[in-house]
Amino acid sequence: MRNNFFKWVLAVIVGLLVWGIIKAIFFIMMIGSLAGSATSSSGSSSLLPKEGILLMDMSSLVITEQTTEGMPSMSITSLGGMGSGSVSAPIGVYDAVQAIHKAAEDPGVKLILLKTDNIASDLTNVGEIRKALSEFRKSGKAIVAYGEAYTSGSYYLASVADKIYTTSHHGGNNFMLGLGGRMIFLKDLLDKLGVNYQLIRHGKYKSAGEMYILNAPSPENMEQNQVMVNSMWETIAKETAEARGISVDSLNYFIDNLSINFPEDMVTHNLADEVLSVEGYKDKMTVLAGKEKFKDVKFIPFKDYAVAKVKPNTAAKKKIAVIYANGNIVEQNDPNNISGDRFANIIAKVRADSTVKAVVLRVNSPGGTVLAASKIKEEIDLTRAVKPVVASYGAYAASGGYWISNSCDHIFSDATTLTGSIGCFSAIPEFGKTVKNVAHINIVPVNSHKHSDMLSLMRPFNEEETRLMQEYVDDIYTNFVTIVAEGRDMTYEAVDEIAQGRVWTGADALNLGLVDEIGTLEDAIAYAASLGGDPDVAAWNVTGYPKPLSVMQQIMTQLGSKNPDAEEVVENVLEGTPMEGIARSLLQWQRTWAKGNGQLVFARLPFEFEIK
Repeated sequence: MRNNFFKWVLAVIVGLLVWGIIKAIFFIMMIGSLAGSATSSSGSSSLLPKEGILLMDMSSLVITEQTTEGMPSMSITSLGGMGSGSVSAPIGVYDAVQAIHKAAEDPGVKLILLKTDNIASDLTNVGEIRKALSEFRKSGKAIVAYGEAYTSGSYYLASVADKIYTTSHHGGNNFMLGLGGRMIFLKDLLDKLGVNYQLIRHGKYKSAGEMYILNAPSPENMEQNQVMVNSMWETIAKETAEARGISVDSLNYFIDNLSINFPEDMVTHNLADEVLSVEGYKDKMTVLAGKEKFKDVKFIPFKDYAVAKVKPNTAAKKKIAVIYANGNIVEQNDPNNISGDRFANIIAKVRADSTVKAVVLRVNSPGGTVLAASKIKEEIDLTRAVKPVVASYGAYAASGGYWISNSCDHIFSDATTLTGSIGCFSAIPEFGKTVKNVAHINIVPVNSHKHSDMLSLMRPFNEEETRLMQEYVDDIYTNFVTIVAEGRDMTYEAVDEIAQGRVWTGADALNLGLVDEIGTLEDAIAYAASLGGDPDVAAWNVTGYPKPLSVMQQIMTQLGSKNPDAEEVVENVLEGTPMEGIARSLLQWQRTWAKGNGQLVFARLPFEFEIK
């Protein structure tokens, strides 16, 4: 017994010491990197070639909601942009679009080289970039796309180019297979563990909790997913086919019959203009750049160009505030998500700022907790009473994301945005059997009242408690439908018919009256400018909120994460079976819930799509 005690103490001490050392080393390394990056980034504009080919390498260029600082990255690597560089700090989609507009007017930019392999941005932002590139072509300058392994998502972006080239290398196969998503169901695993999920929802399409109680999708869930994927593909296929002068039917036929696998197939079916060797690529770039030798061709990294060329109009006395609601809607003060209290305060400050004449609420969220969404919507409505608020939708503006934005003066959505999902659910696990039979822990309740341990997660709800939770969920659903009816000037019955938790694409949402227009963030800002009294966006100071975290703040946020307590350290160092590891994770979840961080009802999507 004594030996076991000393082993326990030693495990705790060693675990905490290692954790502290790792954090200290990481901190020192980051400070060193920051010192180096500060020196190099301060003169980035002076290092840009005066003229050359603007390189958009999508494997290292991440287009996201807001431009953020990041750790220093290596410059573009071998073959003048033919190889991929390391991932640089994300650039916001609005800044990226403005940089493309600047390039169209810049005599130093001869053309754009678009490399789309390993694209790392979501479909909606890719669509906004694609639209800006289409505008760029009107300047008379060319866009050239080069790829070694096209996918449906990467080719969608590449198809905007004047010329599309692909590699002659072996292994450079293309996997244009259409769109596909995966639904995961955990019932069989949870049954084996003894976990009982108590799903209470309103809306036959509200499928967020189905993964816990079923081992296959319900018919309604399968229906909505199939319609949704078909709608997204319809948008992509139409634009892709039009750009290459082929029919959508032909494109679908090529994909279904796996007839565009090899580089030569791309040329045969008019999806590429030429197959190039490495030397052929060099010769092509040399000619397009107007040089005699490839070594004289200068490539301008897009991120560096955007940082140097895109600057806010700080001299303007009037502002358009762009509030980026990006991430999950949460109650906790999480700087990387949409914290209810934090965002409510931000919106209140924007409302009180007399220099802000119009607001754009940029929503990229699958939803989250109802309480946090309610706080944010209240501030949006108060702001609308004194200045216009326009919504712009990113990849997701569903459930809680739609809750906070449906009453805006005008809503712009991308055709592929996932929105709607007007519904709510409560999914509360009960794993008393798991803790007892797998982790071999016996928990005995001591209660003052018969329902005191209702939310302990250690026993199932009884009939009274289930009825209470259903009434709670039904009341929130009724409120959700009501605020949408008011915000969209529709009847309750009309909203209820298209609600029921069903997810729609932006293209379908437009026909249903859930959004006003298919358009980009840039379109929303231009619309807000007109509502603010001056349609000339150049006359405005377009300011983003909240201010993105600096590199130092990102590091400190990571370093400030909770240290594991002694019990967690011991559990992590103890040997055991995978089942015991899962049981311990569930027990830790119960601890977190008991500390008051658990929310009962959610308005959130059941999935997130990643398009390759």
